[in-house]
Amino acid sequence: MNLIALTCRAPFRYSGLVRLSSLYSRHYGSTHLNVRRVSTQSTSHTDAAIRYVRNIGIIAHVDAGKTTTTEQMLYNCGALKHAGNVDHGDTVTDFLPMERQRGITIQSAAITFNWPPKERLNQDTQPHVVNLIDTPGHVDFRFEVERCMPVLDGAICVIDGVEGVEAHTERVWSSAQEFKVPRIVFVNKLDRDGASFKKSVQDIGLKLNGMPLVCQIPWWNKETIRGVVDVISRSVVSWAGTKDTPEELSKHTLEGTIKDETERAREILVEQLCEKDDELLELWTTQGKDLPEGAIRAAIRRAINDGEGSLIPVFAGSSLKNIGVASLLDAVKYYLPSPLDRPELEVRVGRTHKPLSHALQAYQPPGKHQRHDEALASVFKVVNDPRRGMLTFVRVYHGILKKNTPVWNANLQQFERPLNMLQISAAQTIEIPHLSPGQIGAITGLKAARTGDTLLHFSSSKASQTDLATIQVRPPEIPPAVAFIVLDAYSPTGAKTLETALENLSREDPSLRWSKDEKTEQYTLSGMGKLHLEVARDRLENHYKAEAYWGAISVDYKECLTIPTAPHRTVFDKVVAGKSGKAACSVVIEPLEDHHRDTLSRSYLERDGNIVQVEFPREDLVSNIETTRQQLTNGVISALARGPRRSSPMHKCLVTVTYDSTTDFFGPTTGAHLVGAANIAVRSALKDAYQQGTVGILEPVMRVTIVCPEVTAGAVQHDLQSVRGGHVLEVKDMQETTAREGGPIDASDIYTPPDPYEFQTTLRESRKGRLRLLEITARVPFVEMLDYDTHLRGKTQGRHTLMMALDTFERVTGPREKGL
Repeated sequence: MNLIALTCRAPFRYSGLVRLSSLYSRHYGSTHLNVRRVSTQSTSHTDAAIRYVRNIGIIAHVDAGKTTTTEQMLYNCGALKHAGNVDHGDTVTDFLPMERQRGITIQSAAITFNWPPKERLNQDTQPHVVNLIDTPGHVDFRFEVERCMPVLDGAICVIDGVEGVEAHTERVWSSAQEFKVPRIVFVNKLDRDGASFKKSVQDIGLKLNGMPLVCQIPWWNKETIRGVVDVISRSVVSWAGTKDTPEELSKHTLEGTIKDETERAREILVEQLCEKDDELLELWTTQGKDLPEGAIRAAIRRAINDGEGSLIPVFAGSSLKNIGVASLLDAVKYYLPSPLDRPELEVRVGRTHKPLSHALQAYQPPGKHQRHDEALASVFKVVNDPRRGMLTFVRVYHGILKKNTPVWNANLQQFERPLNMLQISAAQTIEIPHLSPGQIGAITGLKAARTGDTLLHFSSSKASQTDLATIQVRPPEIPPAVAFIVLDAYSPTGAKTLETALENLSREDPSLRWSKDEKTEQYTLSGMGKLHLEVARDRLENHYKAEAYWGAISVDYKECLTIPTAPHRTVFDKVVAGKSGKAACSVVIEPLEDHHRDTLSRSYLERDGNIVQVEFPREDLVSNIETTRQQLTNGVISALARGPRRSSPMHKCLVTVTYDSTTDFFGPTTGAHLVGAANIAVRSALKDAYQQGTVGILEPVMRVTIVCPEVTAGAVQHDLQSVRGGHVLEVKDMQETTAREGGPIDASDIYTPPDPYEFQTTLRESRKGRLRLLEITARVPFVEMLDYDTHLRGKTQGRHTLMMALDTFERVTGPREKGL
């Protein structure tokens, strides 16, 4: 769009980049500060510190080079003497043996480092503190990605310069889009044969539905990348074989074709920004197209800060050869936001959602200026460290979290005491006195905290008696399991070790669920896929030293109701833990339909694909409604864990519990009796439904994406549909980048610098002769896909990629149901 054609709009007044965080003891260590004052008031000293904090993550498709990029970041900032290599198995972030063996990232690793290092700092400047999380790329570990995503203030999406935007890249990009995380893109592996920066930029625009802002262009030497040129500064910012210091880079000047292309790219970049940014447009109208670097960078920062992804800054390089990594770190400094550049955190209090400041203000005692609370933090990862035990990674959103002070777990409703606080660089740790707002760190000593919990520190030693004690930061939504494995302990002593290991493992990853059959004394471990369970087994055997007999990985079928049950009322009158009591309730279970959510009561709980609601006809006669509701709900959840037909979990059930105090209250009783009443009522209803033949079986159906050579695609499609009982949804040519129907980006509007082979006949002909790949998308029952990767290897000679994600659960009918 021509800038002259743009109408002048009211300029957006930028409020600056002053935000809240700390550089740890560098700013607080020498001065004792009042915690409440720091929590509620902003000082110029604190504001100055916050500008230099970046909480970022690296997201991408598996094998795009995330871990290698992280290694080179650590090398460039001086934390490593040499960068590790995934192929050599000596990387810092992939420190689990299985990660190094398979060459993939399994656990998210939180790393803290400073950028730039001392030798790169200008006078009167200070380094930025970068808290970086290297997340998994494999789809079986998407729970890891989606738990880490909300704590990020920005993200780097790494894509393979040869493959372009791949299937899982789109998925993690969508997760970042959901949480409105500002993103930049790094086109990696441009040193490889067949790499195309042009095709990658087109892919970014058409597959990620945003307009690429080409901030850097590769400087080619024939078909080899020799360096990277920054469009905004019109200078070389990276050169092959150097550490990219200013002295080394100053030797290379732009001239000829690369200079002309840089000017063209800069002009287009400014035009694209002026279409979105009123402040830069106003500056352009007064100064013309040759705008200062700082103004352009500020405009990019404003343009991506909303996290909508309408504009996508693109950078170039090769992590393996350390080309473009230092300039990528500069991009993090320039463009990604500091903690409070982000919108205010929204929390859940009871059943309502509200901004954090509103939630805190609502429970402030009248007439007082100081709040009850002193800190609020969210647990986004729990890791068992061989030397320090369970490490709890947290992001602090409010106040200062100190070591050796009790914290209230709002999810578990109990106090815990953190012993120490650490900065983590994988296996390396640095002890710190506290964590300030906006900071990410690890806590030792917590005995029960799980991924997804919320930690609060109160000014008093007692929990708040208000709803403030229930405040939660994004409670985890755990997807239903699709696979399970059965294991037996070797001995009674081994059983205790195994149970402790399973409990710790489920603390680390709540998408791993385990249970014990008290009759057979067998354990069942459920997870998100075959690789997920293989990694869990490896952790149990090699890390926790738990010995057991292992069964085969099987599909985790579910059970469901086909018609509603009649009301079942149960009176529970037994001695529990030496205490007598009596309680009753009524239960109705029906198949869960989409329309039910429109008619549900205000208070309900959704768990593992089921919804539980508790109704009180006479609320005025119930002394503690929330506690009673929680106990009845716990009884229902326990009963739904095993169905009557195959002892599989129940799924897609709507359970309505009615507690009428006029008939179901028999005097003061323990919570265990309420739990027992609900549990038995649900089991009784399910048993009757099974006897009447109204319990069906559900199986997981996966959305499968296979990329394979064209010559084998026909056989793969036939196998999926005729042999595996699947349904092919789409087949597309990976070599052709076309705009999606109804997509917001027109391919003709995307600026892409030329690739070197566009001007070299031999290289162009070589590229045309490359292997043509097709992408097949299908829906297939998971039972048919358990070992499909091995089967597919024989059909494609190993030239394929396979990605699976749960699509839905469907009813099993006919001969297949009888076979089960």
